[in-house]
Amino acid sequence: MIVKNYNHIFESMEKDIRINVWHLALILAILRLAYLQDNFTTIRVSRSVLMRLSHIRTFPTYHKYFKELQEFGYITYSPSYHPGFRSTITLNIGKINNQIK
Repeated sequence: MIVKNYNHIFESMEKDIRINVWHLALILAILRLAYLQDNFTTIRVSRSVLMRLSHIRTFPTYHKYFKELQEFGYITYSPSYHPGFRSTITLNIGKINNQIK
């Protein structure tokens, strides 16, 4: 079950004082896309879909919190510069617990 497999990511985020509601909204949007794609290893994403699913309305807010998720080690983002291919995200589930103090 998805909730049991990814419950520790939310436990880690709960302990991480850097995380706020916008980070959580983005993670939930990413997990929703992974569920819809039935693929939790490499998730194909687009900015417009993530913004819609996370209810983030402005580009600066989206980019700030998306970048912070990368810096904090929660996700690895691989951009695609080809208009026909989507960028991908990998959730760094195993690495998260080691980084939180």
